[in-house]
This record gives sequence, structure tokens and C-alpha cells, in this order.
Amino acid sequence: MSECGGRGGGSSSDDAEDEGGGGGGPAGSGSLSPAPAASSEGRLRRGLRGASLMARRRPELLCGAVALGCALLLALKFTCSRAKDVIIPAKPPVSFFSSRSPVLDLFQGQLDYAEHIRQDSEVVLLFFYAPWCGQSIAARAEIEQVASQLSDQVLFVAVNCWWNQGKCRKQKHFFYFPVIYLYHRSFGPIEYKGPMSAVYIEKFVRRVMKPLLYIPSQSELLDFLSNYEPGVLGYFEFSGSPQPPGYLTFFTSALHSLKKDYLGTVRFGVITNKHLAKLVSLVHSGSVYLHRHFNTSLVFPREVISYTAENIYKWALENRETLLRWLRPHGGKSLLLNNELKKGPALFVFIPFNPLAESHPLIDEITEVALEYNNCHGDQVVERLLQHLRRVDAPVFKSLAPEPPAQLPDPPLITESPCCNTVVLPQWHSISRTHNVCELCVNQTAGGLRPRSVSMPQCSFFEMAAALDSFYLKEQTFYHVASDSIECRNFLSFYSPFSYYTACCRTINRGVTGFIDSEQDVFETPTIAFSSLEKKCEVDTPSSVPHIEENRYLFPELDVDSTSFIGLSCRTNKTLNIYLLDSNLFWLYAERLGAPSAARVKGFAAIVDVKEESHYVLDPKQALMKFTLESFIQNFSVLYSPLKRHLIGSDSAQFPSQRLITEVTTDTFWEVVLQKQDVLLLYYAQWCGFCPALNHVFIQLARLLPVDTFTVARIDVSQNDLPWEFMVDRLPTVLFFPCNRKDLSVKYPEDLPITLPNLLRFILHHSDPASAPQNSVNPPTKECLQREAVLQQGHISHLEREIQKLRAEISALQQAQGQVEARLSSTRRDEQQLRRRQHTLERQHSLLQRHSEQLQALHEQKSRQLEEVARQLQELADASENLLTENTWLKILVATMEQKLEGRDGAEGRAPPDEARSDYRKPSGAPRLPASTPPPSNVSSTLASERSTENRTD
Repeated sequence: MSECGGRGGGSSSDDAEDEGGGGGGPAGSGSLSPAPAASSEGRLRRGLRGASLMARRRPELLCGAVALGCALLLALKFTCSRAKDVIIPAKPPVSFFSSRSPVLDLFQGQLDYAEHIRQDSEVVLLFFYAPWCGQSIAARAEIEQVASQLSDQVLFVAVNCWWNQGKCRKQKHFFYFPVIYLYHRSFGPIEYKGPMSAVYIEKFVRRVMKPLLYIPSQSELLDFLSNYEPGVLGYFEFSGSPQPPGYLTFFTSALHSLKKDYLGTVRFGVITNKHLAKLVSLVHSGSVYLHRHFNTSLVFPREVISYTAENIYKWALENRETLLRWLRPHGGKSLLLNNELKKGPALFVFIPFNPLAESHPLIDEITEVALEYNNCHGDQVVERLLQHLRRVDAPVFKSLAPEPPAQLPDPPLITESPCCNTVVLPQWHSISRTHNVCELCVNQTAGGLRPRSVSMPQCSFFEMAAALDSFYLKEQTFYHVASDSIECRNFLSFYSPFSYYTACCRTINRGVTGFIDSEQDVFETPTIAFSSLEKKCEVDTPSSVPHIEENRYLFPELDVDSTSFIGLSCRTNKTLNIYLLDSNLFWLYAERLGAPSAARVKGFAAIVDVKEESHYVLDPKQALMKFTLESFIQNFSVLYSPLKRHLIGSDSAQFPSQRLITEVTTDTFWEVVLQKQDVLLLYYAQWCGFCPALNHVFIQLARLLPVDTFTVARIDVSQNDLPWEFMVDRLPTVLFFPCNRKDLSVKYPEDLPITLPNLLRFILHHSDPASAPQNSVNPPTKECLQREAVLQQGHISHLEREIQKLRAEISALQQAQGQVEARLSSTRRDEQQLRRRQHTLERQHSLLQRHSEQLQALHEQKSRQLEEVARQLQELADASENLLTENTWLKILVATMEQKLEGRDGAEGRAPPDEARSDYRKPSGAPRLPASTPPPSNVSSTLASERSTENRTD
């Protein structure tokens, strides 16, 4: 189409120029060498003149030409119209919602009609969609579900904003679909950006319908203030007028908060009771109160800031205090989690959340944990709110007005009740299966050194934690205890609020008694024994060590003093930020953090510390409740945290077992590396470019070494986490774990090339059986030695066969080397010949280049000569033209003279002959004739000269 239009326009413009340029013909005709365009224009003009003459002579030919031109135009138009119709027009839209749906579907994009009916409704929800959008299709059922609940109060309108002929497509330019707008009377639009779930949409619509929460009683006031979300209260007296001054402004500010924050983190409430208003220090009608749990609560300064809806919301948003924060990732790329994790360690709590539920007991418990954790100064208002959350009948209070922070209370007196905890020390030797178990009791007297059964702790958590910190610094005292007696010592602690504590330790055998299920069984049945060194290199999987929080978990009915947890955020450098996530929507994040994928109850908690590059997981076997969260936070906050870093690894099922090189994962590291006899472990990563170059070396090594006594393994550290003591700082790295001496693992030298001979020397050097501990209890028998000799003979024969194979490979390689050398020699000869040819060609090239320069100089000389000859020819042509002009005039003069001479000759012929002869015979010295009759001799000589000149000119 563009080509057709472009060509037609060009021809018409050319015709116009031709017609306009006809008047300038004389100016153009003066040029000696007209341009081709001028000649074509002349031909066109001549053709037009000929056509006009033909039309005058034969009009029937003109009619035929016109008919032919019309036919050509019709054919051209038909061709262009067919080019237009290549793109099939869009099909007319169809209804997106069913006819029985409570949602009004404007599937033709009638935005003007939607604006018209919006004026007649109080609350309107506009759902802008695209019929092809999968998210719009998924949200359709959610919108219908919400409309079925609220259609009697809210008008639900769906608008197709993709139909190209609809006004919505022409006026709205959305970058994504679907888009939900809500209008409350004339206020709006309020865009909803939350999850496309029916319960969340309905909750948001109800907040828009009723942005203010009416608070009629003290109990509901406590519910409002104890909520984890910041609250803004407005006091208005409705007795004097139906709408007191400032109420509509406060109402609009609540709508502004929903417009700016779709999560609705700031809650707005209204108090009409004067006595309730005094509890929050509101006296005058129209005053606004912002509640904060730990900082001083504020009253809107009307004398400083103008009382407008926008200013009220901005004031509340700038001065709010966030106790807990909901995280709702939108599912695309964002920096939401990254920005929050940069603030410090974070506690992520995943709970199943129903926004439409009237009460949330689990959230109340989490709120109670957050209030106690941040209540550093023992604020009375916070204590009253905690009592309300615990559903404890509190006395009627007089005021919740902002009070100055209370002074720190005196440290509590040291309790006289026993505070004991059982500690299991590490193995005294790597080959031993015994453990030292110590009982720590705070504030024991000298007479209390006798061992006694363990009682449940009756002291605060931090008293016990301080004792543990001090004991860990001095644990070497009991590190090598290996006797059947119980040793007890007293330790002084100068940095703790108590003076001393007692530690009673003894040795138990894990192999005989298994592992303890409770501290009570440990001290009732003490066992002292050393496990004999077995022949196989096997190490039991480490089981969990009992921590302080397990006592409270096993005996939750005990009334344990919780004062140690109150204000914990101010007494530790590892302050936590608490975040809530809906497990119904974001359970995938929990699974990536370590939650079981097949959990029946979707409750999970994890602490992520980006600075330490680690995260900790609350035991999924424990119920997610208040005291488990408190214990989890306490164990994270202590200096020597008993929490174990959660390790993330790849699935071991994806690696087949029948391989020369064993693939190690996080789950199989203990089983493969620390339980096999001799293990050579390669640390690699997918992004490491040098690691794949070592594969053939380790494959050859695995073929040479016996499988039943040696394991060649590797681990992808980019996909599998390991304890810090087993991590490396560079890739690739090779570690050797010898049998019976796993604690004496050796790193392959970095300056030594990783080759097969070097690896074999490294393994044989560090796996010397003479360096291994000998079993003195059961000396080897003769049969055992014979079997060992047969086994060694088999290994020797295996190695000899491998050596023969290597020799055959070496001979084949030598033959191949000879062939390669022969080819290299022939290649070198060819290369020398090519070099000689190259030198010859270079010399020829230089000669040709000099010859080319000479030819160029000769060409320039001849060019100059030709220019000179052309100049001379031009001068000769100019002279010839001048001579032609003169010759023409001479011819005219000669013709005139001849005519005159002919006339005179005729006159003389009529004269007498005698006279003529007498005149002829007169001598030259005779007197001249008159001027009118020149002498004939002069005339004849003149004529002869003119004729000779004419002949010479010709």
C-alpha cells in the first residue's frame, strides 16, 4: 500500500513540475549539452503535443486511450485493496463472564457506560481484563466468588480493556492485567495490588466499604491497641451534629491510606465515647491519636500541621511503629526480600492465614512474643496489653495516655531454687564412642557437690546461658574425663550476676546405652566404658544434643519464669526482625528454607542471617506456638548458640550408585565420607572451568584403586552445603580422609599438579597402615593374615594387569607419536616450500609495484601531452572558425568585384578597338586615368590575388 501510494504521488508531482517548467524553455535551450532529464522532459512534451494533435485529427483514438487508462487504474486499485486484506480483522469480543454472573461484563470496552453507572453506586469495583490473559482468566472465578458475597452492597463491573475499538483501550494504557480499581462514592480510584485470592479481595473491599472501625467499649479498645498493626484513633462527638467537624476529613484520610498502601497496615478507628477518649488522652472532638507500643504515642498537632486528609495519613505513615510486618511477594522479580534481609537477622514465620476470620489466636501469640521481645523498659501500657492478649482479667485502668519511660527495675534477687542443665561434651577422642556428660547447677553450696538427679530449671534463661558461656571457656578441665567416678568442681563467674556455679561430670558410653532420651536416665544409670576399636571404619551418625529449650518443650505445664525473654532485643547484638507470610500462598518459600513439602499443617519458622551466611530452622516436629518461638529466639540470641545451621543440598536420588566416582550430597556426606575407609574427595562446582579437566584423572584413579577399600568421591559445593569445618576456600580442592583417622584429613598441595602419579603418591603416603593405631586387644590370627595375603596378592595381580594395559597404551601412544612426528616433518618441508614461494611472490610483487609506478608516471606524462595537444587543437579550431568567417566575407567581396568587373569589361568591349589598343600600348609612365576607371592591370592582379587567396583558404 505504501509503495502504491508513494509511486502515484511521485508521478503526479513530476507532471506538475513539467507543466510548470514549460515556461522556462528558452533558458534551458541555451545549453549546448542538455542533461538526460531535460531530453526526457522534451520527449514527454513532444509526446503530449503529438497526442493532442492526434486527438484533434482522430478523436476515437483518444477515447480508446482513456478507456485503457481507466482499466489500468481499476486493476491497480484492486491489487492494492487485496494487499490491505492480508491481515484478518480481529473477531468481535464475546462475554468474559457468564450471563448469570453477578458481575456486569462490558466486554466491548464501554468505559463511558461504566463511568455513568459508577455515579449511582456508593462502592464500585472495576475489573479491567484482557480475554487472552491467563491471570485474568484465573482471577475471574475469584471475582465472581467475592461478587456472590457482596453484590447487594457493591457494584461489580468487568471491562474488556483489550478490544481495539472500545473506549477503554483508547483511554487506558495498562502495562499488566488484570487491574482492580475501587471507588467509594467520588473518591478513587483505589488500586488493589494484593494477591488475586477471593478472601484477600473481599477483605480489601470490606475495608474500602468501612475504612473506619467503630470502637464502643474498653474491651474493643484494648483489641484495637494490642493489634500488631499500627492504629490511628479519632475522637468525634456526634451528639451535637450528624457529622461533626473533621469527621469527613478523617474518613477520607483512611481511604487515602488504602490508596497508598494496599496491605492496609495502618488501621483507623473512631471513638465517640468521651470516657474512652480520655483513656488515650483525647479530650477535644476532632483530635487524632497514633498508638505506638514502645515509643511515646502521639496526638496530631493541628496547630502545626493543617488538618487535611493527606496530612493525617502522611503523619501516621511517617510516625508509625511496625511490630510485625507482612510480606507478600508478587511472584515476579523484585528486591523485597533482599532489602529486608539487609536490615539484619530476620525471623520468618509462615502461618495459614484467613483474612476474613474474626480472630487469629496464633497471630495473637506471635504478637505477644514480639511485644515481650521488644519491651525493653517494662512499659506498663504494654504489660496491660499483654494481659489482654493472654486473656487475663486485668484491673480497670485509668489511662493509656503516653507516659515517660519507666526506670529500669532493680535486678531480681538470685533465686535459691536449683537451676540445672545437662551438657554433653564432644568425644574425648575421634576413635572413642564415649561422651562426657556434665550437670551445671547455678548457685549450689559446697555441700551440694554430691551428684543428684536433674531437676527442671527454675531460673531464668540468661542465668543458665551465662553459666554455659563460662563453662564452655573452661571445658578443657573435663575434656579428658574417663573414669567411673563423678568429678564436681566449682567455678567463679565474675561477669554474671551470680557468684559461682557447680559442674559435675562423668563419662558414658553411647555404644552400650544408646543415646539418652532424657537427662533423668543419664544420672540414674551411669555407665563408664571404652568402646573397643572395631575393624571396620564406621562412625555413628551424630544425634541431637539436648538443649535448654527441650525442657520447656517436654514440660510445658511448668510455670517457668519468662522474665528473661522480656526485652531480649535490647540485651543482644543479634536483634531479630519478625516477618509474617501466608503459608497458603507462599509455602514454596518455606520449602526452600527447609520446610517439609508434605507437611499436613503449614506452620514453619526460620531465622535467616545473611551476614553470617546461614539460617536456622525451627524443628518441624515442634508445634508452632508461643513458647517454642521464644525458645527458638533465645537459642539464637545466646553467645554460644546451640542451634545447628541448616544445610541445603541437592537430592541424592538423582545420582545413580553404580559409578566409578561417588557423587556426594549434603545428606550423604556423613555416610560416604566419614564412614568409608579411605576417601579421596574432590570439591568442584558447575561454574568452575578447571574442574572438568580433572575428570579423566579421577576416573583413571578410580579404575586403579580397589573399590572395596577405597572410594573416590566428589561434591558440588555450589548445590550442597556442608558444616563450616568441611568447607574449602578455593576450587578445585582435593581432601583425603584416611581410615580410622578422619580427624587427620589432609589437603592435596596446591603447588603440585593434579596428575595420576602425583595422586597415587599422595594417597600411598598418607594411607600408610603403619601410622594407623594397632588393635592390641584382638591380634590378627594366621587365617586372617592368609586372607589378607590372598587379598593383597589379588590387588597385586590387578595392578600388574593394569600396568600391562598402561604399557600397551604407552606403546600405542609411541607409535602414534612416530606417525605424528613424520607428519610434522612433512608439514615442516611444506612450510619451507611455502616460505620460498612466498619470498618469490614478494619479489615479483615488488617488481610489479615498481613497474606500476613507472606506468603511472608515463600515464601522467602522456596525459599532460594530450592536454597540450587538445589545447592546441582548440586554438586551431578557433582560428579555423575565424578564417571561415573571413572567407565568407571575401567570397562576398569577390563576387561583388566580379560583377563590377564584368560590367566594366562590357563597357570597354563597346569602345573603339584602336583606342583600346592605343591605351594598351601606352607606357607605364603615362599619366593615370581618372579614379572612376581603375586600370585593368590592377583589377586583374587584384582578382588573381583574391582567387589565389580563396584557393588557399579552401
